[in-house]
Amino acid sequence: MPNTTTPHTDIRTSGWIAHLPAKLRPYALLARLDRPIGAWLLFLPGAWGILLPGAHTAIAPMERLRLLVLFGIGSVVMRSAGCVVNDMWDRDIDRQVARTAGRPLASGALRMRHAALFLLLLLLIGFVILLQLNGLTQILGASSLLLVALYPLAKRFTWWPQLVMGFTFGFGAPMGYAAITDRCDATQMPLYAATIFWQLGFDTIYGFQDMEDDARIGVKSTSRLWVHRPRGFVGACYALAAAAFITAGVLAHTGFGFFLGALICVGLLLYQASRINPADPRLCLAQFRANRDIGIGFALACLAGLLT
Repeated sequence: MPNTTTPHTDIRTSGWIAHLPAKLRPYALLARLDRPIGAWLLFLPGAWGILLPGAHTAIAPMERLRLLVLFGIGSVVMRSAGCVVNDMWDRDIDRQVARTAGRPLASGALRMRHAALFLLLLLLIGFVILLQLNGLTQILGASSLLLVALYPLAKRFTWWPQLVMGFTFGFGAPMGYAAITDRCDATQMPLYAATIFWQLGFDTIYGFQDMEDDARIGVKSTSRLWVHRPRGFVGACYALAAAAFITAGVLAHTGFGFFLGALICVGLLLYQASRINPADPRLCLAQFRANRDIGIGFALACLAGLLT
């Protein structure tokens, strides 16, 4: 039986989801369409990669816009596919965690065959989007599917599943850079590292919501590992992300506006780290969601670098 000691959950069955036909609602919830924050956090590193290369690379503004649109659609589709894979692996675990017990596979609203067919549809859409990109980005995109498939297993074998998530969700950064430049170079590595450390930090905050249930059923996480030093650990993650992001800007020869915008965002991250309270799940969820706005701020810093 799931633990019901707390009513806290992030599943949203109200709003526009409630107006969908009854048969479609479980699929929308399975894809986490009720919570677009995940799609944003998948899209933003790709946007950084598209916007970071300096104006001296002579890339047409409309090409950047086209790629941003494709990456935006692709992020929604592939985040949905990742959620389906995650829930297929974790349906038995989800039944035992208060926050996730209402997910469609855990609750029985959908069966595994429904999820498998839905996953196939999402992957086909993702494949069509991938075909609109250059060959190098297609290779990178295809290789990222291995991370998507393996991420749900990480929590069973390592205390660092959030780090694996960072490698998975952050893959959009080198993809976005390759999509706009059609090359791999030294700028991609610190940009990718920035996304990994950023996501390691905010996903650790997210995991604080489930620590009691995770401990009871034996699920590992950096949230449990660093619960006694949460501010120091997340602050270190954010500091490393900031250093890597600024290094990427230097290597990309971007304008001074980038550095001004980036420093403002870094300040917001460090302020967030200073206020972490693992005992307050609602605060943890709010801080996790705030990273969307901070990520948009980093994207705007990249744009400012193009214009200055």
